[in-house]
Amino acid sequence: MSTIAAFYGGKSILITGATGFLGKVLMEKLFRTSPDLKVIYILVRPKEGQTLQQRVFQVLDSKLFEKVKEVCPNVHEKIRAISADLNQNDFAISKEDVQELLSHTNIIFHCAATVRFDDHLRHAVQLNVTATQQLLLMASQMPKLEAFIHISTAFSNCNLKHIDEVIYPCPVEPKKIIDSMEWLDDAIIDEITPKLIGDQPNTYTYTKALGEVVVQQEGGDLNIAIVRPSIVGATWQEPFPAGKGFLRSIRATPMAVADLIPADTVVNLTLAVGWYTAVHRPKSTLVYHCTSGNLNPCNWGKMGFQVLATFEKIPFERAFRRPNADFTTNNISTHYWNAVSHRAPAIIYDFYLRLTGRKPRMTKLMNRLLRTVSLLEYFINRSWEWSTHNTEMLMSELSPEDQRVFNFDVRQLNWLEYIENYVLGVKKYLLKEDMAGIPEAKQHLKRLRNIHYLFNTALFLIVWRLLIARSQVARNVWFFIVSFCYKFLSYFRASSTLKV
Repeated sequence: MSTIAAFYGGKSILITGATGFLGKVLMEKLFRTSPDLKVIYILVRPKEGQTLQQRVFQVLDSKLFEKVKEVCPNVHEKIRAISADLNQNDFAISKEDVQELLSHTNIIFHCAATVRFDDHLRHAVQLNVTATQQLLLMASQMPKLEAFIHISTAFSNCNLKHIDEVIYPCPVEPKKIIDSMEWLDDAIIDEITPKLIGDQPNTYTYTKALGEVVVQQEGGDLNIAIVRPSIVGATWQEPFPAGKGFLRSIRATPMAVADLIPADTVVNLTLAVGWYTAVHRPKSTLVYHCTSGNLNPCNWGKMGFQVLATFEKIPFERAFRRPNADFTTNNISTHYWNAVSHRAPAIIYDFYLRLTGRKPRMTKLMNRLLRTVSLLEYFINRSWEWSTHNTEMLMSELSPEDQRVFNFDVRQLNWLEYIENYVLGVKKYLLKEDMAGIPEAKQHLKRLRNIHYLFNTALFLIVWRLLIARSQVARNVWFFIVSFCYKFLSYFRASSTLKV
C-alpha cells in the first residue's frame, strides 16, 4: 500500500488553477490513487451561460479522467466548485464558501498563475503575487491545514546561471510592488516595467520570483513548500495542445539543454512534497526543483531530430545528419529570413482566401505563432544548472511502492520513447485523427516543406536578381560563380571522356 496515497485518503484539498493543464493532471492523479479522499475544492471563475456544476462536468468530460471514473464513479460528487475570481480582492468568494474552506481544508495546492510572458505587469502582479498573498492570509486562518504547496517555476531566477533550491531576495520588496500597482496608472507602469524587472526576461518570471518571496515572508507558522518545475510538457500518456503543421521549425541553439519535464512527473513530485511537508514538518520552507537537465539532459537539437525521426519514421542517426533540418542558432539574419519565409506564404494564402470569398485567417495565426516563438527564444537558447538536493532527498525518503506509484525520477525517462508518445498522442487524443492517416499526414508535411523550399528559392532568386541589377559587385560575383561552374563541368566532362 502506498503511504502517500493513504495519506490523502479522507482529506479535504483546495486546488487553485484546477481548470488549467497542470491542475487537471493533479486532480486526476489524486482521484485515481486516493479515491477515498473527502473532497477537492476548486476555485472557478464565473462564466456567463454556465453553472459551476456544468464547469465541473466540462472538466471531467475528457479522456484524462476515464480511468478515474472507473475507480471513483462518484467523482463528480467529490469536486466542490467555488465561485471565485483571483483578480478581485478576497477572490470575491461568498462568506458561506469562505467559512467552509476555513473550516475543512487540510491541504492547499496553489497552482493558479498567469503564464503569459508578455502580460502587463499590473495583471501579472495581481495573479502571481497579490493572489498568493491573499491565499496565505486565508490559509493562516485554517485550523486543520497541514500543508501549503506553492507551484512556482524553475525560471523564477533565470537571470542566474546556477540556481540553488533557495528563495532569492528581490531588489524591491513585494509589498511595495503590490501597493504601487494600486495607484499607478498603466502608462507609468509601462515606463517603469523594464527598470523593475531588470535582467529578468519578462513579467512572468519576475512576478513568480516575487511570489516566492511573499511565501517566505508571509507564510508565518504554516507548513509550506515550493515546487519549481521547468518547461512542463505532455504526460507520458496524455499530451497537451500542440500545433498542426503550420509552424514546422523553431529557432533554438542546438546544444542548449531542453529542460522539459513531463506533467505527470511534476504532479508526482508535488503530491510527494505535500505528504512530506505535512508529515515531517520541516523547520524551514523547502524548495524542490523539478527539472531534467542536470539528471537526464537532452538538447534542443537532439530533441528536434527525435521528433523528425518519429514522425517520418527514419533512423535517428540519419535524421541527426540531415543538413536542412530547421534548428538554427539565434542571429539577426536567421530571424529576419524565418519571419519573411513564414509570413509571406501566409499572406499569399490569405490573398487566395479573399479571392474565393472566404475570411482570411492565416496571417493572423502565423503572427501569433511567431510571437509565441519569439517569447520562448530566451529559454530555448540558454542552459541553466539547477541543484536538486532536496528533490533527491525526498526520493530517498519514499518507500519502494511510493517510488513506483509517485515516480519523479527523470533518470528513468527515455527521451526518444517520450517524444514518440508525445507526437502520436497529439494526433490521437488532441487532434482526434485516425492513426491510419499517418501516411497521408507525412505527404501533407512533405508538401508543406516543398512549398516552403520553393518559396525560399524563388525569394532568393528575386532578391539576387535585384542585387545584380543594382550592384556591380553582385554582378562580378555572379559571373565568377557561373564561370567557375562552367569550368568545373567542362573538366568533369573531359575527365569522363578520358576514362572511357
